[in-house]
Amino acid sequence: MDIKLEKIDNYRWLIPKTGGMRVDGLIFSNAELIKAVKGDQSLIQVANVAHLPGIVGHSLGMPDIHWGYGFP
Repeated sequence: MDIKLEKIDNYRWLIPKTGGMRVDGLIFSNAELIKAVKGDQSLIQVANVAHLPGIVGHSLGMPDIHWGYGFP
């Protein structure tokens, strides 16, 4: 899955709503951490959470984002 990531400012990044996503993904991070998480599946997890029924606002990735079981 190719994740499109748009820089909002130095510490906020947007994954625009596409396909079945109900909301945008919003990542709070600096550029250094973004480079690191592009190598794992953290951004895919943020996009996957955005598909869940009942979600409102944004699917959020916080500064401690990491790939693993469950939500990032």
